[in-house]
Amino acid sequence: MDRTARPQFEEITLRPIGQVVSLRGELTDDHWGEVPAVIRLDGAVHGEESLSGLADFSHLEVVFYFHRVPEEEIETGARHPRGNPDWPVVGIFAQRSKDRPNRLGVSRCTLVKVDGMDLHVLGLDAVDGTPVLDIKPYLHEFGPRGELRQPQWATELVAQYY
Repeated sequence: MDRTARPQFEEITLRPIGQVVSLRGELTDDHWGEVPAVIRLDGAVHGEESLSGLADFSHLEVVFYFHRVPEEEIETGARHPRGNPDWPVVGIFAQRSKDRPNRLGVSRCTLVKVDGMDLHVLGLDAVDGTPVLDIKPYLHEFGPRGELRQPQWATELVAQYY
């Protein structure tokens, strides 16, 4: 295996499985904790049996597409998080910014109830109309093992997030 060779990547096409329905349509960074939303799944593609057993879980991991980020705002290098000069310049992969190369978001939220093809959730940091690419039940065993560490600026950044 030649570790110096540049890998070749195929383009990937994804089809949303659903969409976020929320009263929150503004792209803001904070106060997501009590925001109710519905993940409305495409019932024509995925039947209710695809949700069988999901209501037994308290939390979900949701993968979604930041559809409202214009291509010209995508970041590939380094910058101050949220443009705050008090925080260090760090690479886009050291941030959870929406302006990332593939515009993918991952969020953990509370599952309130399953109602047909609608998943009622709290704390999903995605605005109305956001395409949902995948959902998974959150399992404690898939959480981080060992001690966590993060820089102080990251703790300050998310102090008001949820």
